[in-house]
Amino acid sequence: MEEALKKMSLDFTGQGKHVINIDSFLEKKDAIFLDTRSKEECDALRFNFDLFGIKVVETPIEQLPEIIDELPKDKLIGTFCSSKTRAAWAYIYLISKGFENVKWISASNEDIGAVLKPGKIYKQIQKLKMK
Repeated sequence: MEEALKKMSLDFTGQGKHVINIDSFLEKKDAIFLDTRSKEECDALRFNFDLFGIKVVETPIEQLPEIIDELPKDKLIGTFCSSKTRAAWAYIYLISKGFENVKWISASNEDIGAVLKPGKIYKQIQKLKMK
């Protein structure tokens, strides 16, 4: 954990390379959306990004250590929670465990809902049909 924290300098955070917005994240293929909200929060509002080729892994932040071995190190992992706090903790934890391709998704539930409008979904379906 010490090494991960040493990386969190002003130079690192100021450049914002650790953060990704939801639009950019949805353009990634074969990524993992790590939803660190509680089971109750996920039950109330569940995300599915299959259409975008992104797998959703729901695990409350406190259970992340139990499933870390199931997460692939060769894929982009975007950490998410509605308040961004647990996403930050998950990001730092994964970095501390040797994951290098991790981004902190800077988005709220409302931000994701705003992106997933009919036009965006329609365009994604058209892309898939052209393949």
